[in-house]
Amino acid sequence: MQQREQPLFTVGVDVGGSKIEAALVDDQGSVHASAHIATPVQQGPDGVIEAILGCIRQCLIASEVPVMGVGVGMAGQIDRASGSVHFAPNLGWRDVPLRARLEATLGLPVMVTNDVRAATWCEWRFGAGRGMEHMACLFVGTGIGGGLVLGGRLVEGHTNSAAEMGHMTIVAGGKPCRCGGRGCLEAYAGGWAIAQRAQEALQADPWAGEGLLALAGALENVSAATVSAAYGGGDPLAQRLVEETGFYLGAGAVTIVNAFNPQLLVLGGGVVEGLPVLVSLAEAFVKAHALEAANRGLRITRAALGPRAGVIGAADLTRARLGK
Repeated sequence: MQQREQPLFTVGVDVGGSKIEAALVDDQGSVHASAHIATPVQQGPDGVIEAILGCIRQCLIASEVPVMGVGVGMAGQIDRASGSVHFAPNLGWRDVPLRARLEATLGLPVMVTNDVRAATWCEWRFGAGRGMEHMACLFVGTGIGGGLVLGGRLVEGHTNSAAEMGHMTIVAGGKPCRCGGRGCLEAYAGGWAIAQRAQEALQADPWAGEGLLALAGALENVSAATVSAAYGGGDPLAQRLVEETGFYLGAGAVTIVNAFNPQLLVLGGGVVEGLPVLVSLAEAFVKAHALEAANRGLRITRAALGPRAGVIGAADLTRARLGK
């Protein structure tokens, strides 16, 4: 009887503004060990890199076989050639040579990519998009990011910044976005924007969202999570805010569907996990407003792999880049 070869392990890391998570991942996308820590943003790049290394080392200690390499996904713009982080707004980083720093310490190949691109790869390889040739992903969390697989290939773009779907303009000259632009999808449907719209609505009419305000305790504590909880409790203002968010998300989704003609549009991220009704709201808008040809055979669904998609995707994408 032929013995099965040992799985090929890589370590994936997901670096966020609040948490760093690392996982030891095999070639089937299964997690064998993991570690996480709060992101020490105030300690600057040196402190965050030390925290990343600490999580990676915990995973390496758990490994009984050699590890091929390390993949890091983070919210920001990454230089493809050098693996440097050109700009990571959640961390306040500019031009940090992350790959070089990690490789010098670990002695392993390191790949750095955008966090949503890593999650998109994971959904395509192991999740909702498995077997699809043409798939788009839209992840709605504090911000909004996207990813594209067209013709069975992950789309990166000329300067490695393709699929910044959160920064599509859906309202010309509209609300200011954290990217410096105006009218971006993120400025209306991202988690921070939902909180902002909720606070503005409560300031205009405090009685309209009594339940929402009671849950938050104070106006400044109102967040997307508070809106989600109040929506579940039947608060009328929260219901209106969620319906508006579905409208804006749908408008962005129509642009994606018309521009890229995917077979599948996957919606994920913390806001969608907390408010799964956004999937049906966006789907109804797309079915009503996207081009007939783009709608034909289109499926819209929730992401299948949850919050670990980032670490698994970063690990598996690294394996693919190393040719294993």
